[in-house]
Amino acid sequence: MGTFLEEVNERIGGVPIQSCYHCRKCTAGCPIAFAMEYNPNRIIKMIQMGMRDRVLNSSTIWLCASCETCVTRCPNDVDIARMMDVLREMAIESHVDVKEKNILKFHEAFLSSVKMGGRINEPMMIANYKLKSGDYFSDMGIGLSMFMKGKLTLFSPRTSNMKSVRKIFKETKA
Repeated sequence: MGTFLEEVNERIGGVPIQSCYHCRKCTAGCPIAFAMEYNPNRIIKMIQMGMRDRVLNSSTIWLCASCETCVTRCPNDVDIARMMDVLREMAIESHVDVKEKNILKFHEAFLSSVKMGGRINEPMMIANYKLKSGDYFSDMGIGLSMFMKGKLTLFSPRTSNMKSVRKIFKETKA
């Protein structure tokens, strides 16, 4: 296996991270940068410097909302949102002690819901997340309000082509 930079580049595909010349437009546009341990530009620099453990152990990769604002602002088309996805996958595969445990639990609940029905079944996903996180009642009021307004339904439609969904999960080993 090559360097951390080569591994990340290979998994991202497309424009290599070396194309970043650190203009910081990604960080300037990021709506979550204020809460991040390291801003997106710094994560790229850390990857370039081979700081695998610091990157994979950072809360930054879990806080990224994948809104793609950084991608649209990048003059060199570096796909930072995809990079963050790859870094999360690498952290999970490396069995890193995730700092943002509830974000990982939400990720798992989300994928479980899609795997079961091909679409998000919001009530089941919420129940799954609440059981995993142990945070049962913190947002019950807003959830009840959303249900009363028809924003949450008890049953969500399933996709008609579950065979394709199973194939996707099998091929991605998710």
